[in-house]
Amino acid sequence: MHIHLFEFEDFPWFPGVLREGQTDYLHFVISNAGIYKPAAAIMKDVLDNSDTNEIIDLCSGGGGGIDLFQKNIEEITGRKIKITISDKYPNIPAFEKIRKMTSESIDYIKEPVDIKKVPENIKSIRTIFSAFHHFNPDDAGDILKDAVKNKVSIGIFEGGNKNILYFLGILLTTPVIFFFITPFLKPFKLSRLFFTYIIPLIPITTTWDGLVSILRMYTPNEMLKMAKEAGGDDYIWKAGKAKGRLGNTIMYLTGYPK
Repeated sequence: MHIHLFEFEDFPWFPGVLREGQTDYLHFVISNAGIYKPAAAIMKDVLDNSDTNEIIDLCSGGGGGIDLFQKNIEEITGRKIKITISDKYPNIPAFEKIRKMTSESIDYIKEPVDIKKVPENIKSIRTIFSAFHHFNPDDAGDILKDAVKNKVSIGIFEGGNKNILYFLGILLTTPVIFFFITPFLKPFKLSRLFFTYIIPLIPITTTWDGLVSILRMYTPNEMLKMAKEAGGDDYIWKAGKAKGRLGNTIMYLTGYPK
């Protein structure tokens, strides 16, 4: 069942200091836990059936795990993969840190990029991590239709599963993790400390958005149904679940032109 409640991160008025607090936290957790490690093996099939080694990552947030994804997929494919990260609300400090850390093999677009209106001149493979659930069914379908219209490959990954264990895990662990890791998040910001320990708006809004994310996630069958409606017989679509190194589940959808 898909329950589409609001997430604070979706609102244009959501303060940047809180938005970046959320994305920096997710970057830390996703990177250190290796949530999306299985994605590289799944995307190998897409790369093997596409005529480009370039990927544009949409709705990148703080770019969590994208450097590990690049490393893993280059090891698996034996190819040099160029990745560009982007977002409707770009976290420039986080993006710049990733660019420097990867010696510019991961670059970024500093201007806002709307996933529903990706410039037609960008023909790279599209990836979406931890973001597809932000869109209602009509908009999610339009994202897939846009990829099909532009004849580009796409990979969508959600780091979670729709069950009570994931729901309770987010509810119970997010505030605790924030308490311990906030002083070590980069870049260091006094505002992050204030809105975590004095007025805890960052952990509160992050926990809420995490819980709502579970309710809003599309199952592999739901994504596959959208994809077939978007691509018909012109695309090869695959959807399923995979296990991460810590026993976590990711759900995915991939597609590429026949």
